[in-house]
Amino acid sequence: MSKPILWIVIPCYNEEQVLPITAPMFLEKIHSLAAQGLVSEKSRVLFVNDGSKDKTWELIQNFAAQDEHYIGIAQSRNRGHQNAVLAGLMEALHSGTCDITISIDCDGQDDINAMDEMVKKYLDGAEVVYGVRSRRDTDTFFKRFTAEGFYHVMNALGADIVFNHADYRLISTRVLESFADYREVNIFLRGMVPLVGFRSDVVTYERHERLAGESHYPLSKMLALAFDGITSLSNKPIRIITGAGIAVSLVGFIGVIWAIVCAAMGSSVAGWASIVCIVCFMSGVQLVCLGVIGEYIGKIYMETKARPRYIISERTWAPYERKYHG
Repeated sequence: MSKPILWIVIPCYNEEQVLPITAPMFLEKIHSLAAQGLVSEKSRVLFVNDGSKDKTWELIQNFAAQDEHYIGIAQSRNRGHQNAVLAGLMEALHSGTCDITISIDCDGQDDINAMDEMVKKYLDGAEVVYGVRSRRDTDTFFKRFTAEGFYHVMNALGADIVFNHADYRLISTRVLESFADYREVNIFLRGMVPLVGFRSDVVTYERHERLAGESHYPLSKMLALAFDGITSLSNKPIRIITGAGIAVSLVGFIGVIWAIVCAAMGSSVAGWASIVCIVCFMSGVQLVCLGVIGEYIGKIYMETKARPRYIISERTWAPYERKYHG
């Protein structure tokens, strides 16, 4: 069996502080894997510039000029982490020279040494290998509680996602060829990749502190990603709303009967507090339900437009005569 060609796909957004530190680490890992006979020397480190406003793209271009193992693509504008990862994966697939990809963030938090075990599991027959955090000691209690709660909620809603797995994973081009048929605009990769199937395995690792720079995932973005994941992969919230509506209707029906009985017995007492409480409660329930339904309708609206999920404006290499987008 010939040695597989590995492409390490690294999304970048305003990473000029950390990139000079981690880029040599990724290159060294390529050489280390090649020295062990696990991958080919033709392997590459692919940076995906997601519309950065700093000198990230300039750094990527300099890296590519210094060493052929570095290559880079730039999106026409910022489209978000998930779309940046997707752009890198599709670039690797359409290159025609890649056998496996490993997606990883460029902040140095994910242990790059886990790649050794990932590649070994691929050579043993796994088509997808998920990087899973062994523990969350570096997280605050709030982040750990909300993150783990998210995975539990997702699985309870029927989404088949790997617990404590983010976007650190190995995917073979065989899987990517099938994954390319998934054309939805609203993407949540950690939930979509398991839907493709194929033989998979898991590698555990410890996550470290960010080496430099600031996190680009504040609480607001984390909540938005979580809600996107739920509404993109499951329609159970709609069913929950239906069940809640039926339950509230039954309670209301019982209340109506009780009010009629009390009135007939002459024991009814007029009171505005109970009425106000009921009206406020029902109004709140209705607004929440409308909000959830509206979120699904919004996603349907975006899907029907079928706009490109990414557009590549520049490359440090030229594998095609014309640019493409997906």
